[in-house]
Amino acid sequence: MKKSDIGLIGLAVMGENLVMNMESKGFTVSVYNRTAQRVTDFINGRAKGKNIVGTFSLEELAASLEKPRKVMMMIKAGDAVDAMIEALLPLLEPGDIIIDGGNSHFPDTARRTRYVESKGLLYIGTGVSGGEEGALKGPSLMPGGSKAAWPFVKPILQAISAKVEDGSPCCDWVGEGGAGHFVKMVHNGIEYGDMQLICEAYQLMRDLLGMSAGEMHEVFAEWNNAELDSYLIEITRDILAYQDTDGAPLVDKILDTAGQKGTGKWTGIAALDEGIPLTLIGEAVFARCLSAMKEERVAASEVLTGPKPSFAGVRKQFVDDIKNALYAAKIVSYAQGYTLMRAAAKTYGWDLNYGGIALMWRGGCIIRSVFLGKIKNAFDANPDITNLLLDPYFKNIMDHAQQGWRRVCAAALTNGIPVPAMTSALCYYDGFRCGKLPANLLQAQRDYFGAHTYERIDAPRGRFFHTNWTGEGGDTASSQYVV
Repeated sequence: MKKSDIGLIGLAVMGENLVMNMESKGFTVSVYNRTAQRVTDFINGRAKGKNIVGTFSLEELAASLEKPRKVMMMIKAGDAVDAMIEALLPLLEPGDIIIDGGNSHFPDTARRTRYVESKGLLYIGTGVSGGEEGALKGPSLMPGGSKAAWPFVKPILQAISAKVEDGSPCCDWVGEGGAGHFVKMVHNGIEYGDMQLICEAYQLMRDLLGMSAGEMHEVFAEWNNAELDSYLIEITRDILAYQDTDGAPLVDKILDTAGQKGTGKWTGIAALDEGIPLTLIGEAVFARCLSAMKEERVAASEVLTGPKPSFAGVRKQFVDDIKNALYAAKIVSYAQGYTLMRAAAKTYGWDLNYGGIALMWRGGCIIRSVFLGKIKNAFDANPDITNLLLDPYFKNIMDHAQQGWRRVCAAALTNGIPVPAMTSALCYYDGFRCGKLPANLLQAQRDYFGAHTYERIDAPRGRFFHTNWTGEGGDTASSQYVV
């Protein structure tokens, strides 16, 4: 009996769709699920007549695979992954490969890679983006971990991944340890930012301009045919046109509380650890937290006062301003995300291909857009660029878009409409281009109360001074600590 090319554990919708994708590309796949009935239902249903082998124990799964065995887990992140690794290790041999395709936290993946390698096996943690449709038709894949495993899994992962116009796969080796899941985490953080920016554009049109869902549908449809062309703009267009059974827009009947699974929070924590100002994505995470406080917000709306939104300008012009605000803030989100990846690469010793990452995100994933091709071009032109805002293409966009962006933020604040992502992005842009921030006063304050010292503009960098501000503090200064 022919052995299977790969095994997959976890037949929820993502797992099933990945199996169907693999089989359609010519691979034979063995499947296992903790609940045996799911295997039976799958084999007798969608998988019937296909090169998909149902197994009902991990022993049977391992025995069905071609060596070196490749076992992909599509299970819940956390303790379940560690437990599954422990269950698999006795059944596998040196050189076999375990693949985690879930949304694991990158430090866990780094730890698991070291552990599995210590047992003589290889480990890959790969980000998988694209949702149910992507898993079936071609996701974006971001593999990292044991580099020695890559040649064995590359033919399968690149075959099932999305492809861009020239046929390039949206999958390539990211780096060792937790690099793959780190890049996927940043992807998800940017996804949080993109979604929040779109929601702020929606609220401005709804609450300030008084536009209907149908009118907003037409705006997003127009935007999706220009520079904002992307998956998230596309699905927003479709959502705004979708009607409930009574003919009313379904979006208007959905409760305004958003969920989250933690990857945006992880991105923000990683940014704090690296000392990188990831302000837009942080605000996007906090916006979801605030949305979850539904009952408190409703109660506060009866007590707290603010301006009543009122618009007296030209609506079409303001819609164009919103588009520019959305586009400019989106660029800031990616600029911050790439700055975080660069800092983490230095911390963890990863050799990240930043242009290649943009290529991996161009198809299949949730943040896919034509915009990403421009990011790849920026890194192709200057691989050492420290911030995307300094690339000539993006600088020109910011020059063109910022007046509308500023008008939108000013109007939102004047009319009491919250736009935390748009405004935090604008503050980052203005802070980044500011040659002299007020941190001189801040550092004086730190030296005053904690003897934390300061540098002087008339002395070389790296030379520190302390002032006895009160005449009672003495001359002893604290040591330096920089995040």
